[in-house]
Amino acid sequence: MAGLSRSVFYYKHKRPSDDEVIDALLTLVERHQRWGLPKLFKRLRNKGKPWNKKRVERVYNMLKLNLRRKGKRRVPTRTPEPLSTPTQHNESWSMDFMSDALSYGYRFRTLNVLDDFNRQALAIEVDTSLTAERVIRTLKHIIAWRGKPKQIRVDNGPEFTSTALETWAAENNIKLEFIKPGSPYQNGFVERFNRSYREEVLDLYLFESLQEVREITDEWLDIYNYERPHDSLGDMTPIGYLEAA
Repeated sequence: MAGLSRSVFYYKHKRPSDDEVIDALLTLVERHQRWGLPKLFKRLRNKGKPWNKKRVERVYNMLKLNLRRKGKRRVPTRTPEPLSTPTQHNESWSMDFMSDALSYGYRFRTLNVLDDFNRQALAIEVDTSLTAERVIRTLKHIIAWRGKPKQIRVDNGPEFTSTALETWAAENNIKLEFIKPGSPYQNGFVERFNRSYREEVLDLYLFESLQEVREITDEWLDIYNYERPHDSLGDMTPIGYLEAA
């Protein structure tokens, strides 16, 4: 009576369930709370998931995983000096300090060391005080398993301009490349790394002890180096990029 064929009447939509996509997204978001859709999608692809971006985006929005971002203030036009990318590992490292506080207000610092070639985080040293001697000790530990860099790019902080570090670098034939005062963009690789560490670790947890900071940092370092895709590396991880070089 309705003029429909039997096949049309009995047809049922065969669209695949989104349960698997939901589970995969929620698992990643629970572990990487500051990652947005592009980085989550790239990580899913790196893990061999076949879903296209539109489907993942639809589920992402359905779960209301969008992060609210603060509006950016307009800044004056700048013409920074170009930051050259090394052509091989150990050609140039970057170092910088960061600071934060435990839940009861006790301050601590971190020394972050990065290989500019593949953006690999070589170390994050955590303590209440990080002197020039501590910087040297950290560099010695890295060199023992990584090899010696040709140069290390640093700012003009007292630990980096100290006689102790200058003497050690000269004895090991390592050039200390100082950026201009007030020009952090000249150390852009480690500055970008600092932002990721700030958003995904320091701003995300209330720490009760330095040991807790170190444990969470070590766990995050493994994720950063072995799992986290980087836009500047063609969506590869730092270790994957190094192995492919």
